[in-house]
Amino acid sequence: MLKKIGLLPRLVIGIILGIIIGLISRSIENYIIIRLFSTFTGIFGNFLNFIIPFIIIGFVAPGIADLGKGAGKLLGITAFIAYISAITAGIIAFFIGSAILPSIIKAGEVGQKTAVNLSGYFNIEMPPMMGVMTALITAFILGIGMAYIKGRSLFEALTDFQNIVEGVVKKVLIPLIPFHIAGIFSRLTAAGEIFKTLKAFSSVFALIITLQLSYIIIQYIVAWVVSKKNPFICIKNMLPAYFTALGTQSSAATIPVTIQSARKNEISEDIIDFVIPLGATIHLAGDTITLVLASMGVMLISGQTPTFATMLPFILMLGITMVAAPGIPGGGVYAALGLLQNMLLFTKAQQGLMIALHFAQDSFGTATNVTGDGAIAILIDSIAKRRKEINKK
Repeated sequence: MLKKIGLLPRLVIGIILGIIIGLISRSIENYIIIRLFSTFTGIFGNFLNFIIPFIIIGFVAPGIADLGKGAGKLLGITAFIAYISAITAGIIAFFIGSAILPSIIKAGEVGQKTAVNLSGYFNIEMPPMMGVMTALITAFILGIGMAYIKGRSLFEALTDFQNIVEGVVKKVLIPLIPFHIAGIFSRLTAAGEIFKTLKAFSSVFALIITLQLSYIIIQYIVAWVVSKKNPFICIKNMLPAYFTALGTQSSAATIPVTIQSARKNEISEDIIDFVIPLGATIHLAGDTITLVLASMGVMLISGQTPTFATMLPFILMLGITMVAAPGIPGGGVYAALGLLQNMLLFTKAQQGLMIALHFAQDSFGTATNVTGDGAIAILIDSIAKRRKEINKK
C-alpha cells in the first residue's frame, strides 16, 4: 500500500506525524516516543554518513568516465556549458538569497537548547571507510583514468558498484526518509521550534521556485542572443517536458518527452540525440539553486552567516558533484550530502532539514533541469552550425 503512495505525500505524512507526536509528547510531558525516534534518526544519520563516500565514487567516477568516451570537442563544450550554467545558477542564488533571506529569517531562531532530554537511548557508530574529500579525489582519478585508458574492466566493475549503491538509495534510504523526517520534526515540535522552522521553510521554498522559473528565462535569453530564436516560443515548446518532469521527478525518465519538445525548436536531430541525454545526466541547475538557497536558509535559522567566501567553493564543487547524480527522486541532495557535511559543516539534523526541503521541491528542480537542457541544445546547435560554416571556408 505504501509503495502506491508517492514519495512527496509520504514525506508530508512524515512531517505531519512528527508534529503531532511532538505536540502530544509536549502536552503530556512524556518524551519516550520522541527519544525512540531520536534513536532511529541517530542511527540513520550515521548510516547516511557511512554511505556518502560510496555514493560519490559510485556515481561520479563512472559519470566522468562516460564524459571522456564521448564524441570530440562538442562533448567538452556541452559539459563546460552545463557546468557554467550550474555554477552561475548557484552564484545568482547566493546573491539573491543574501539580499532576501536575512529579512525573512531571523538568525539563530531555531536550534536553541531545551531543558528536556530528547536524545536517543543509544547510538551505533558507523565510521565511513574514507573522508568525503578522499572519496571525491578518488572518483576524479578513477573517472579520468578510465576515460584515458579506455579500459572496460574497471568501468564495468564500477558500473556494478553504482547499481548496488543506487539499490541501497532506492530500497533503503528513500523508504526510510519519511521516518527520519518524522523524527526530526517531532524533536523540533517538542523543543518549541517547529512553527519558526515551517515559516522559514515556506519562505525559502517560495524563493527557490521563483528563482528556478526566472533562471529558465535567463537560459533561453542567452540562447536567443546566440541563435536569434524567440526565447518565449522556445520555452512554450518545452512546456511538455517541464510538466512531465514535475510528475516523474527524474531527468532521465523525462528524456523521451524532452527530445520531442526540443525538436519543435528546430534543432538538428544529431544534436538533440547527443545533448539531451547528456544534459539529463550533467546539467542540474535547478538542483543547484535549491541546494544553495536551502543551505543558506538552514545556516541562517541555525545562527550561522553564509558568506560568499564560504559558499563559492561549495557552489564550484557542487557543479562537479552533480555530474551523474542518481537519476532518482532526491538524487541531487544525496550526491551533495558529503559537501554539506565537509564544506559547510552541517550536522545530521541540518542534513535532515536539507533532505526535507529538497524533496519538497524536487519536481520543480527536475523540471528546471530538463527545460534548461533545451536551451543548451539550442546553443550547441548554433555552435555546431557555425563550426561547419567555418570548415567549409
